[in-house]
Amino acid sequence: MVSAPAKHVVMFSGGVGSWACARRVAERHGTGDLVLLFADTSVEEPDLYRFRDEAAANVGGRLVVVVDGRTPFEVFHDRRFLGNARQANCSEELKIKPCRAWLDANCDPALTTLYVGIDWSEQHRIPANRLGWRPYRIEFPMVDAPYVDKRGMLKLLDAEGITRPVAYAEGFPHNNCGAQGCVRGGQAYWRLMLRARREAYLQSEVQEQDLREHLGADVAILRDRTSGQVRPMTLREFRERQEDAPGMFDGDEWGGCGCFTGGVAA
Repeated sequence: MVSAPAKHVVMFSGGVGSWACARRVAERHGTGDLVLLFADTSVEEPDLYRFRDEAAANVGGRLVVVVDGRTPFEVFHDRRFLGNARQANCSEELKIKPCRAWLDANCDPALTTLYVGIDWSEQHRIPANRLGWRPYRIEFPMVDAPYVDKRGMLKLLDAEGITRPVAYAEGFPHNNCGAQGCVRGGQAYWRLMLRARREAYLQSEVQEQDLREHLGADVAILRDRTSGQVRPMTLREFRERQEDAPGMFDGDEWGGCGCFTGGVAA
């Protein structure tokens, strides 16, 4: 009896890092048994889908899309917990669990290698990935030489004739959840959301307030530290502060995406 061929599965986020990762995997292993696994959060902007499809066509292999069907705020409602930079259950429900379900239904852990596109500057995420995605083997091609940062990846993208994601041109650090805003983001990220995607910001502001009322709790995506103590700061309060004092925010607090990092060990 002939064993099934080994599979190479790239966690394909729709950002330039996962594209660069997938290119390296394709160059090393070919595309015959390559899968680009994309988990849809239902709050992606149209340009992400455009980029995802162009990037997948450029790499080769098979694009597989999984979707839970809920939005992040629907997850927060169901789980009775508002996601934030420290704990984002939307990542677990909308990204990790659907991908894990597809892997378990379609892959043999003994023959399958997973790939995540974190680069050499994010090596601190490797242990959690290895633990969370057990029993699958997981590799991180962009951690290896030749070392390329995001600017270098974008130049490689240009050389391939693929239009850069709009989010990067607007100054966002990643290309995900752009139709709502990422709850993992910090003050600098949400200030950019307010300036570049005001309508999406306002929608999230309303959803955050609705969830606060549903939970009956003083919870918020952001945190305020101006008084010397840390307290929840709603998107409404943050917007009003920016309208009164535009420079009053933590310009270093961008937060991070990392929705595929961690995993849920079987």
